[in-house]
Parts: sequence; structure tokens; C-alpha cells
Amino acid sequence: MNKRLVPKLRFPEFDGEWRSCKFGDVGKFIGGGTPSTKNDSYWIGDIPWISSSDLVEGDIHSINAKRFITREAVDNSATKLIPQGSVLIVSRVGVGKVAINKFPLCTSQDFQNVILDLSNEVFIAYLVQLKASKLIEFNQGTSIKGFVKEDLINLVLALPILPEQTKITDFLTAVDDKIQQLTRKKELLEQYKKGVMQQIFSQKIRFKDDSGNDYSDWKIKQLEEIANYRRGSFPQPYGLDMWYDEINGFPFVQVFDVADNMQLKPKTKNKISSLAAQQSVFVREGNLVITIQGSIGRVAKLQYDAYIDRTLLIFQSYKALINVDYFKYVLFLLFETEKLKAPGGTIKTITKEVLSEFVVDIPSIMEQNKIANFLTSVDDKITQILNQIAQINLFKTTLLQKMFV
Repeated sequence: MNKRLVPKLRFPEFDGEWRSCKFGDVGKFIGGGTPSTKNDSYWIGDIPWISSSDLVEGDIHSINAKRFITREAVDNSATKLIPQGSVLIVSRVGVGKVAINKFPLCTSQDFQNVILDLSNEVFIAYLVQLKASKLIEFNQGTSIKGFVKEDLINLVLALPILPEQTKITDFLTAVDDKIQQLTRKKELLEQYKKGVMQQIFSQKIRFKDDSGNDYSDWKIKQLEEIANYRRGSFPQPYGLDMWYDEINGFPFVQVFDVADNMQLKPKTKNKISSLAAQQSVFVREGNLVITIQGSIGRVAKLQYDAYIDRTLLIFQSYKALINVDYFKYVLFLLFETEKLKAPGGTIKTITKEVLSEFVVDIPSIMEQNKIANFLTSVDDKITQILNQIAQINLFKTTLLQKMFV
């Protein structure tokens, strides 16, 4: 008996089954391409040209075009001008990203773009977003995986009548609007935090004691005068089965596991075996680590006990009177400053010896406490917004699963 094409959650004014069709029946597919990067004149135009990195994961309404090409570039390359209101689907390097273009543009070869006949483009974009796991299953290739146009053309869809498509998209777009508002609020708070940190640590803003008096002058110290630190460790080579135990193993922190909020991600990507733990470095909750390879300068205060990889530096104890929360902000801003000095804004590598020579200003412990409390309160507000975003995204995921067939 065939499954009835009816969603679990539906607006009351609609009934009847949705129709089954193939994706190839709803519109025309157009690929993309890249104009010659050796011809500078191609890249000084006014036609947006986007790559997969210009799309925001999970957001079908946002396109951050950074490069613009000329009409001549379009005429002399494989890229095509995609009309407004098309569905842009990333087929390689970021499979599963999808967006609606609100203006004509061109895309790289990493896209399959659909110019629709009659369907609501936003509805189709949400449907593709829901089918992302299916698209990932199509992944083929070795170094760069992806799917091809034929995979999309043959993908089976279930579609309601156009008025129901529109009703669903209006509702889901309102949910996305709320997510965008919260995301913007988070970004503004992060900008505020960064700006006020620069003011505080340059001493343009100073805190006073409870009687309104100034605290003592800050003292200049090298990092090696402030803290004892060492690299983590892990038995080599990586990847051997005996080093890992996902069921009974211990949390193992690598660069990937350091989140953007100065904490670890809730769960580490890998858990290690007791054998590997004997050759790694155990660190208790509440201590600081900082990444020194890959994405350098990401700081975390551990919220759970873990073993630490050699790509991170561990701050074990302190030679000076230090508030740990204050010190994590010092480290964060120190590396932000160093990045500005580095060619291209990227620090290629950092060693324990180089880090030892870094110099910071340290206030009295009382002023450290006030600074830490103030910045932590800003972080708490950012975390609250992140939790709201996560809850709404979960709500949206549930809606996608129940409102579509």
C-alpha cells in the first residue's frame, strides 16, 4: 500500500494529497562557472558572482556577495546570469547550502541553480534544505565530493498546490526572520564586547573601587612571568583505532572542539581510550587552553575535565595573582592584536617560546575581578541569545519535518 502524501502538520484550510514529481519537472537547471582569474578586467564589474562560502548555513534568505564581474566575463566563461527568484543549490564544497537570489547574479561551478516554472521558490528552497541529508548521500568524488545535476533532476519531491506552498513559506519565513533578528543582536553585542575590551585593556576605561577611588597602576609583565604553561600531548600517529573509544572513552580536546564563546563545545569530536590517555595530558574543569596550531588564538575555559591535544597550550598554574576569567580575555585580545600585525591577518604558527615573549598589562586583582565580572555579564547575554537561536532552529527543524512530506 502506497504512503499517502499528506504532511503531519497542516493549515486547516487545506486538504487532499500532495502530488509526487521529480525535481526535474519543476524548472530548468543551470550550472555555474568561474571567469578567468588571470584577467583582472573581468572582476571589476557590477554583476554579483558568488561561491559556496557566500551562503549562510541554514539560512535560505542570505547571500553575502563579495566579488563582482563584468558582462564580458559572463560572455567569455561557463558562468551564466541567473535571474532573480531562482533556487541556488550548492552541489560541491558545502553540500546542503541553499538560497534564493533576490537579484540577478552568477555562481561558481559549485552550484546547481534552478529557474522554476510555477512553484514557490521559497517553498522549494525549504524543501531542498529538508532534503539536504539525501543530497549528501549522493556525494561522489575523491578530494572534492558532491553531486551532479542528474542526481537533483531525479530527486523525488512531494508538492502541494501553490496557495498552500505560499502559506507554508510565509510561516517559515517569519521563523527565519526571528532567527535573523537574534543573530543580528548577537553580532552587535559581540562588536560591543570587542570594542569595550579594547578600551579596557588600553586603559582608556578604568574601573574604580567601591569608594570611588582609582586602583593602582597596571604592571607590564611577560606571559612567562604570569603563568606556567605547557603543550598537550597525544600518541602518534593519529588515527590508530587503539587510541579511540567512543563508548567508554574520555573527552579529548583538539582545535575543532574549541567553540567561539571561550568554552569547549558541549561534546568533543573524539573520545580517547585509556591507552591513549596515558600518553596525553589531563586537565581539570576551570583551567584555560589556547589553540596554537590551525585556528590559532582560540581560548577556552574548560567546563568539563578532558585530555588535551598537542595543538593546544594549557595554562596550569599562575606565578602572579590572577583572575582566570580576566586572563582568558587578556589572551583572546592579545591574539586578536597579533593577528592584525600578521601578513593577511593570519598567524601561521605559534610556539611556546614565542608566546613567552608576549607582553601584557596586569592590574590589581580587585580591578581584574571587576573587569572579569563585567565582560562575563556581556558573555552571559550573548550565550542567552545563542540558546534562543538554538531553540528556534530546533523548532524550525521540527516544522520542516512535519509540514513537508
